[in-house]
Parts: sequence; structure tokens; C-alpha cells
Amino acid sequence: MLANIKIVLVETSHPGNIGAVARAMKNMCLSQLTLVSPKIFPSAEATSRAAGADNILMRAEICDSLAEALQDCAVVIGASARSRTISWPELTPRECVNFLQTLPSQTKVAIVFGRENSGLKNHELDLCQYLLRIPCNSEFSSLNLAAAVQVVGYELFLTFGHQEIKAIGDAGAAPLANAEQMEAFYVHLLQTIADIGFLHPEKSRSIMRRLRRIYNRTHLDTKELDILRGILRFSQNHNNNNKSC
Repeated sequence: MLANIKIVLVETSHPGNIGAVARAMKNMCLSQLTLVSPKIFPSAEATSRAAGADNILMRAEICDSLAEALQDCAVVIGASARSRTISWPELTPRECVNFLQTLPSQTKVAIVFGRENSGLKNHELDLCQYLLRIPCNSEFSSLNLAAAVQVVGYELFLTFGHQEIKAIGDAGAAPLANAEQMEAFYVHLLQTIADIGFLHPEKSRSIMRRLRRIYNRTHLDTKELDILRGILRFSQNHNNNNKSC
């Protein structure tokens, strides 16, 4: 499982923090680092702060958007210390690990960390299925980026680094749908409910955010997603036939 967990940093301002995250990752046997539009990278400061974790920096994937970074991931967990108007299902680091134990071991997972000063924006959390919150002092809850990664990495290493986990689920089961496939489904869903007249333009954003929460909780596999896309296509064709009549 550790080899399939990707740490994603969004718009990191200080290159030293990238290096410190790489060091924390290597401490905990995490190897996949993805950077979304970092302000400065590569950087000598990042290499210095990595303190021997240069190989993680050298292999780091650079992406222009969070959506691009998550394309191959079936489970996406966004870290945040701030409360949100619309609540996401929340996990502590330990609960996060317990949840990951229920997934097939080959499942690709992304744990996303936002900007040092403002974290993740709501439209970025829309791409996440869970919100990860690290319990700490309620009067001073802002953790250093590398410290946050270290805490999460520690919990992951305790479980997946010290024991062999037998994959749960049928070997012949369909793989979980990845983020790219889910985004295509949401676009199709939005088009369909607009076509049939269900969607009110002024409420489209809030309705789609709640629909995302519903489907994200279920962790659809690719066969289930194909069935839903088929229902959407049938609804669109039926609606178009009625209009033509």
C-alpha cells in the first residue's frame, strides 16, 4: 500500500518546505511526491532541507493542476485544518489508515496538502472524497507542512510498513474508478440533469457539490461507473426523442 500512496503538495510557496516533506516521506517509506504548480522548484534550498532524500525530489512529478495530479488515483483525501461551510466526511490520520486497510492493496491513493498560508480551496476539496484533520490544540491548529506530512506518514508506516496486509476483496473484482474517470462522470451527470430540466442554474454549484459527496462516499468501481454512465446516456436519448416528437 505504501508504494501506491501519493503525497500531493498544492502551490507550495517555500522550496525548503518541499525538501522537508521529502525527508519526512523517506523516513516513513513513502516515495511518490507530486507538486502542483510549486512557486520555486527545483531549488538548492529544497535539496538541502531534504537531507538525503534527494531521490524523492528527483522523481517528483510536476503538474499544472490538481485534477491532472489525481487522474490515476481512486481514493483522494484532502488535508485541512479549517472548517468548511459544507462538511466533508472527516478522518483523523489513524482513521484514515483504518479506512485504507479495507481497500485492495493495489488501490492508488492521493493525500493532498494545500498552501502553507491558506490550505486547500473549496473547488480543490471538491476533488477529494474525505477531509483529513490532524487533532491538535484548537487555539493553534496550523501545523507546519512537513510536520503534517510526518504525522500522517507515521500512522501509515506503523500499519503498512511493519506488517504484510492481505488484500481485501475479490481478486476478480473491477478496479475502483480513478479521479479522471469520476470527473468525466460528473461532467456527464451535470449535462444530463441540465438536459432534463432538473438543474436550476443558480443552484448548480451547490447541487453538484452535494452529488459529488454522495458518489464519493460509495467508491464506485469501473463496472458500476459504466452502468451509471449508461443510465445517463439513456436519459439523454429519451429526453431528446421526446423533444423531437
